[in-house]
Amino acid sequence: MAQIGYMLMCEQAPPRQLVQDAVAAERAGFDYETISDHYFPWLEDLGHSSYAWSVLGAVAQATERIPFMTYVTCPIMRYHPAVVAQKAATMGALSEGRFTLGLGAGENLNEHVVGRGWPPVNIRHEMFGEAIEIIQALFDGEYVSYRGDHFTIDSAKLYDLPDQPVPVGIAASGPQSVDLAAEYGDALIATDPDAGLVSRFHASGGAGKPAYGMLTVSYDTDAETAAERAHRLWKWFPAGWKVLSELPGPVNFAAYSRFVRPEDVTGHVPCGSDVDAVVRAVKEFTDAGFTHVTLAQVGGDHQREFLAWAEKELLPALRDLS
Repeated sequence: MAQIGYMLMCEQAPPRQLVQDAVAAERAGFDYETISDHYFPWLEDLGHSSYAWSVLGAVAQATERIPFMTYVTCPIMRYHPAVVAQKAATMGALSEGRFTLGLGAGENLNEHVVGRGWPPVNIRHEMFGEAIEIIQALFDGEYVSYRGDHFTIDSAKLYDLPDQPVPVGIAASGPQSVDLAAEYGDALIATDPDAGLVSRFHASGGAGKPAYGMLTVSYDTDAETAAERAHRLWKWFPAGWKVLSELPGPVNFAAYSRFVRPEDVTGHVPCGSDVDAVVRAVKEFTDAGFTHVTLAQVGGDHQREFLAWAEKELLPALRDLS
């Protein structure tokens, strides 16, 4: 049976609510939680983008049992990999081993703010590989010096480490990133129910390791209201990763999404209160080999009703999914 997670979207809720929602999701019975790590929201209408790592510190103290992970952090520009390692180790210690560091090669949307320009994808993957090597070396607790093509580390050492090294999940959308995940990662992270990604991950060295997917849902007792909200707030999503990683700001995503039809969104986002529709969508992930499926509810103001519905109706139905 797949583990079912809950997504804390920093782009659509203020920080205090994110912590409250994390506590509510734990009480509702979700198996784990994930949190986005953004500088900007995808669209201005989403309206938020708090610092994920401050929220995580509060979540670690406010929750009791539930594991959580970044979904995902980019360690190549806005954050230096040595700093990411320190943040992740601190979260591992604070949470007593409940934290997983989810890493990805990032988006222009969030990384351009440091003014270094946005490299082409092959360079980003080179940088990403070096960053992962640095982070994992620092997790060993020894002094690390490193000189690569993109990063240099001068005698760095982490002093506060959890009892066990923080697991690392790596986001992938194509062959190059899947191979990175299989070589360096403890888990695969993806957004689509792509069986090819999972099978390549397993064949390249990731056999037996978990695979995380994400399903967006728009719960509402009125299906038309849910569909309208999904189109208004999630119309950026159908662009696909080759576009999502390149556009520099919410205004650019707004310009792109003017041409996205409601059916382009609702075809991928279950809308309304039909439990069976969500179960079928989750099954697409489990049939593709995913062991974990994260649910992201559209709309910051609609988390509590979603969590109540999930506890009462959705999660029991998903527990029966083989």
